[in-house]
Formats: sequence, structure tokens, C-alpha cells
Amino acid sequence: MQIRETSIAGLVEIFPRIFEDDRGMFFESYNEQVFLKLGLPTNFVQDNQSFSKKGVVRGLHFQNTPFAQGKLVRVISGRVLDVAVDIRPDSPTFGKHEIFELRSDLNNIAYIPEGFAHGFVALEDSIFSYKCTNIYDKASESGILWNDSDLGIDWGVENPIVSEKDVILPTFKALFGDLKIKA
Repeated sequence: MQIRETSIAGLVEIFPRIFEDDRGMFFESYNEQVFLKLGLPTNFVQDNQSFSKKGVVRGLHFQNTPFAQGKLVRVISGRVLDVAVDIRPDSPTFGKHEIFELRSDLNNIAYIPEGFAHGFVALEDSIFSYKCTNIYDKASESGILWNDSDLGIDWGVENPIVSEKDVILPTFKALFGDLKIKA
């Protein structure tokens, strides 16, 4: 596996080694020994999968401690723009975001550590899969308004399909008050 570091500490893009022949292809999307060598988490306790139609935005979601989640995310079929926002108040990149284009033809993967809000938009009908380092806990769930102008995220779609729950999420400023975006 090859790792691409981002400008935000702990947030990485992973490119697995793909083996192809006339039968098709094979790759490891997770290998505990490789992840240990790369300094990535190896304790994933929950797997999730969703299907999203083209234009669907999901997020920006996170869970508060003690149920904060790191996520190992990938697309099984389709293509998404995956967004991670640093919400660690003591981080030098607090409020900064990174965007990954996750594609099933590349089989690239992103690791989103604890302390990030996460979301994605389906650029085409897509099956999205992710492993979590902690269990889902409804009482700990939170989020940030997906189109918060203070974050300046370019989702790359017009007229997105957004759930009723996600359109009423608070803004970054409503959640973090006077803390300034450091990006």
C-alpha cells in the first residue's frame, strides 16, 4: 500500500496494491500488519455501507467523545467527493478541510481520524463503505451544516439531495463559538 499524506496531520489517502489478470482483479483494503507499519489504527469495531444516488450529500457528521470515531472509507462502486473537516480545537489546522475523490476504478481509500467531521457527495450512483474505530452512539452524534459558508467547501454539485436531518445541522460557528478557523 502507498500512503499520500495530506496537509492535515493524521488524515491520509491510501492506494492499495492491485493485482490484475484476465480473470479480474484483487486487492487488500485492510491489512493489520501493514496498517501497524504505517502507524494507522487497526482496531475497527463496526463496518457500514450505504448506497447514494448521484447528487446526494451526506454529512458533515461526527460523534463526540467518548464515542468519537475514526473512519476508513472507500467506494465499492461509483465515485464520491469525500470531505473531512478538522474539528480538533488544539490542532494547527482546526477548521481546515480536505477533499478526496474516492473512485471504485482506483480503489483508493481515506483514513479520517477521530476529531474530524466527515461527509461526502455522490458524483454518480455509489456504494460507500467504511470501517469505524468506535461503535455508533446516537446520543453522541453531531454534525456541521454541509454548506456552511465559513468552511467554504466546494461540493462540486448543483441542487444536491440532502436529508432533512442534515439541512438543520448547526454551523461551525454555532458549535465552536469564538474559536477561529486556522486554515
